Amino acid sequence: MGESARAEWPDAAVSSREALDRGLPGWPKPGEQPPGPTRPVPAGRGGDQKIPRPFNARPGAPAPWADLPAERRRPALADVRSSLAPLGPARASAREQQRGSTPPSRPSAVLAPLYEDGAADGVVVVLTRRTWDMRTHQGEVSFPGGRVEPGESPVDGARREAQEEIGLDPSSIEIIGELDHLATVSSGSFIVPYVGALPGRPETVPSPAEVEAVLHVPLAELLDPAIFREEIWTFPGGYEQPITFFELVGDTVWGATASLLRQLLGIVTGTLGRGDLDHP
Repeated sequence: MGESARAEWPDAAVSSREALDRGLPGWPKPGEQPPGPTRPVPAGRGGDQKIPRPFNARPGAPAPWADLPAERRRPALADVRSSLAPLGPARASAREQQRGSTPPSRPSAVLAPLYEDGAADGVVVVLTRRTWDMRTHQGEVSFPGGRVEPGESPVDGARREAQEEIGLDPSSIEIIGELDHLATVSSGSFIVPYVGALPGRPETVPSPAEVEAVLHVPLAELLDPAIFREEIWTFPGGYEQPITFFELVGDTVWGATASLLRQLLGIVTGTLGRGDLDHP
């Protein structure tokens, strides 16, 4: 889908979870099991995450980096820095653009913490798995982050949330880039995503109220075209949206987090750039 199609993302759109809960046309009725992936998941991969998939889901495009040789899919931290440095300002989300000078509610901010690990074949990103007893997004894999407090800058909010959720020392986080902003249907807000460099593998302390596990995932693993999947979902009203998935061992990363990972990995490999978020 092109940039113009994403910019037309309607304010009245409903989320996939709401469509599933309400049994809207194209989605399973309450109590009915959603359909499975549109393409087979590699053996031994995928998790228990609940995917509110519609019946109309169809396969999408391959990974943007699918045709790159293996050596181009093992970036060093220096490669990440050099790819992010010349990007220029992040693109505002569709929600920010549509509302012009009237800002939506306080943004959320997330951090993609990266560190270099020779044993892991290069750069590793730190992700979290949310606990299964949370009110929303149970068991989902996400970046550390949350709502920005009044009077707080988004970057300070991202640092604070990373400390509160997994115990990252804010002073150890060097911000090296900002990805394009992303709107969410369910919250009515938008997300400001930062990329941070860490001096090495961090000692993490997950908050038991929010984080079930801290995941250390090599970028080289995420860049394996075999674990990337894209599906096209048609939402109520006829709006089509690409949905990105990364199939890890024991987990499925999807939705907003997967969209941000896709852009980060595409920027690092030179296959995507600004405006290539594939999310409103």
